[in-house]
Amino acid sequence: MKIHFIGIGGIGISGLAKYMRFGGHDVSGSDMKETHITERLRDRGISVMIGHDTSNIPDGCELVIHSAIIKPTNSEVVEAQRRGIEVLHRRDALLRILNEKKVYAVCGAHGKSTTTAILAAIMDGSAIIGAESKGFGSNVRYDGSTDVLLFEADESDGSFLNSNPYCSIVTNAEPEHMEYYNYNMDDFHNAYRRFIEMGSVRVINAEDPFMATLTCDALRLYPSTDITNITYTLIDDEPYTRFHLKGFGEFEVWGFGEHIAMDASLAIMAAAQTMSIASIRVHLLNFRGIKKRFDVVFKGLECVIIDDYAHHPTEVKATMQSLKTYAQLKGFDRVIVIWQPHKYSRTMDNLQAFIECFEGVDELVILPVWAASEEHQDIDFAGQFSRYNLILA
Repeated sequence: MKIHFIGIGGIGISGLAKYMRFGGHDVSGSDMKETHITERLRDRGISVMIGHDTSNIPDGCELVIHSAIIKPTNSEVVEAQRRGIEVLHRRDALLRILNEKKVYAVCGAHGKSTTTAILAAIMDGSAIIGAESKGFGSNVRYDGSTDVLLFEADESDGSFLNSNPYCSIVTNAEPEHMEYYNYNMDDFHNAYRRFIEMGSVRVINAEDPFMATLTCDALRLYPSTDITNITYTLIDDEPYTRFHLKGFGEFEVWGFGEHIAMDASLAIMAAAQTMSIASIRVHLLNFRGIKKRFDVVFKGLECVIIDDYAHHPTEVKATMQSLKTYAQLKGFDRVIVIWQPHKYSRTMDNLQAFIECFEGVDELVILPVWAASEEHQDIDFAGQFSRYNLILA
């Protein structure tokens, strides 16, 4: 088919575009600005236009797919409809793209990108991840020899319910993106329940408060008791966690923290349904982390710079613990954090938790909020974060 993607520069929709291109489709797209993602798409033979314009939709186009941020009034959406071209929201396009695949779908407020990337390191098959895996240098891997697809499912717009999961994997069900669910906890939890029950195989973190209430058949991980003997080490200044998983033995995985051991354990349990533990243990070493998740971007004798996309208090807290572990192993005595809040809604919904999660930092620099198309809100960062050695940029 000839398919055009509007908002193709987003990490999620760019993954679908690459996947369809690998599958032999003629793919084009548009976005408002040039980024490294749009450059990578061109490297894959995808025509990308900057700016939205009716002329961007190619002649003979059969399908237009747009990201969640694109409005119905977008000029390209309007033009496609005028021409009689089918137009699908990314969420609805998943029903068609994933329909005949054996999908291992991973969702959760935290850890879903890492867990999917770990699963992709362990298992053969195609992969679509909401972050770039450093193991294969992309957010997409294509394997036309199998129908297995390792997929990061997105709960932020309910699209995980369209991911056709053969195996439903849930890292946690902590409230997030509640604006989509109209701040209704029953709607939020019911969506997770439906996602889990859709899978023929289910792997869940059973210590999550909501997951603990489920009675359906599932492979349950109890991190506090099933994961033991956690130790940390640096290999060429890269972080590694060693741990014992009940019933499976010892493993080593890239990254620091109990959360990394939990993400790896969920992936191990899912893969163990079709693979030997010995093979899983070897393939797990192929995981090299993902971009912007404890990404060591500079290594010096007196300073190391680490980039992390943590944008929820639970994630920031886990990253802070990993930073302290890293600093201790390196012999550093100061931790300086530069934080850019992501979205006004998330910042306001979790403000008190954000205030508390930076405890122990020697210096905190707060950058302007990344609005992500939201309206500006006044937040008194100076007053709210006054307990810290604070710099407002």
